[in-house]
Amino acid sequence: MLKTLIVLLLIGILASLVAGFVFFYQDKGRSKRVLYALGVRVTLAVIMMLCIFIGLMTGQLALNAPWL
Repeated sequence: MLKTLIVLLLIGILASLVAGFVFFYQDKGRSKRVLYALGVRVTLAVIMMLCIFIGLMTGQLALNAPWL
């Protein structure tokens, strides 16, 4: 469940990135849609980091890197 939520948040971040790119070129800097897309992207990134932290603390996610 948590991994699915993290993947969905990542997809949302990428969608917001693409939307910001499109808004930037369509509006040529005359509207605030780019800033709204940035705000959405930052909010989704913070939520994703919180989900990863909660997953690591509860044991739902594990660090399996060989160098750790």
